Amino acid sequence: MSVRLPRTSPLPAVGVPDALARQFRLLECTARHFEGPQLFAADAGVVPGLGRPRTTARVEAVLADFFGAEAAALVQGAGTGAIRAALGAVLEAGDPLLIHRAPVYRTTAHTLRGLGAATVEADFNDPREPARALASGDFRWAYVQHTRQRLADSYDLGAVLAACRGAGVRTVVDDNYAALRVPACGVELGADASCFSLFKLHGPEGVGVVVGAADLVARVHEDNYSGGGQVQGHQALDALRALTHVPVMWAVQSQVAAEVAGRLTAGEVPGVAEAALANAQDRCVLVRLARPVARGLPAAAARHGAAPYPVGANSRYEIAPLFYRLSGSALADAPELADWTVRINPMRAGADLVLDILRRALAEPHDAAEPRDGAEPHDVDRAPGVGPRHPAPEGRATPGAPGTPGPAVAPGPKD
Repeated sequence: MSVRLPRTSPLPAVGVPDALARQFRLLECTARHFEGPQLFAADAGVVPGLGRPRTTARVEAVLADFFGAEAAALVQGAGTGAIRAALGAVLEAGDPLLIHRAPVYRTTAHTLRGLGAATVEADFNDPREPARALASGDFRWAYVQHTRQRLADSYDLGAVLAACRGAGVRTVVDDNYAALRVPACGVELGADASCFSLFKLHGPEGVGVVVGAADLVARVHEDNYSGGGQVQGHQALDALRALTHVPVMWAVQSQVAAEVAGRLTAGEVPGVAEAALANAQDRCVLVRLARPVARGLPAAAARHGAAPYPVGANSRYEIAPLFYRLSGSALADAPELADWTVRINPMRAGADLVLDILRRALAEPHDAAEPRDGAEPHDVDRAPGVGPRHPAPEGRATPGAPGTPGPAVAPGPKD
């Protein structure tokens, strides 16, 4: 069987000088909202008049300032919780919601199904499709994922958001794996909300953020009235402290990933047939192997120091290079890659270590990297569906036919 990687369109990365400027700007925003001693003290509880800790409210003000938004809300549940909070604030059961025609992450699928959203798919890679859907006047809201759901996705987020805005449709953006890694996230490009995990930005476990329009964020705060649901002050401060070094760290990681892809393409490691940069969730290197040993390669790489699985996908726990299978959403779209392709994220390592681990893993005896009999890739991130869907505008054909919507969702891992 002839297998090749699809042509990828990586999102633009932030260079080290720009990342350093971002770090400095984050501290400038911090100084506007904190007095010095407040950075060493944190409160807890449902403060009267705020409904959350004062420290949490200050960190929210810093984040809103930094991202140029009207407001921000820290939430529990990391990126999944942020998406759930934002969509729950704006959707009622049965509301039509415009989404990209592609497999959807499992946790997002659960959210959409639980809300009873009537999802309608349009291929955002073809600007004519969302334009036709938006012209129907059926939508108040659209949901867009910033990073790639399909390996071959190429749509420009800013253009999609502009089309929605021009049609009077408001937008919620999943900015997981994108915030602080790309020059501008959704809310900076005109979205009504950006939702992402601060755990993926080296913050504490379980903390996420919704940053965007004041009315939407106010509803998130209103819905999260329980004391037990608050992000406490010490968690908020922990997240802010982590963010101060994240921009430069991600810029270095992106630089290393590009070097790894380039050196693999130049033929530096025997056994590699093809390599490409991609935003397959996080920015990573897709590696197509010369032999169909991809299912067993992560375990072989782990024996030489690689991380065997993600924790929070770039959380504070992840320092070693990650050698891992393609996400469930990528495999749902291109199942033929399962035996041939792995993704590599350098994390905090340099290119030399990444290539050395790959070289050693591929040099192990053939059966050490082959899948065991009957072994299949983890399927924990597959999901059956989202819920009711409106028929697409313009007389779209039956789901499943070429060029038409398939199943409502087929997810990939989230937090």
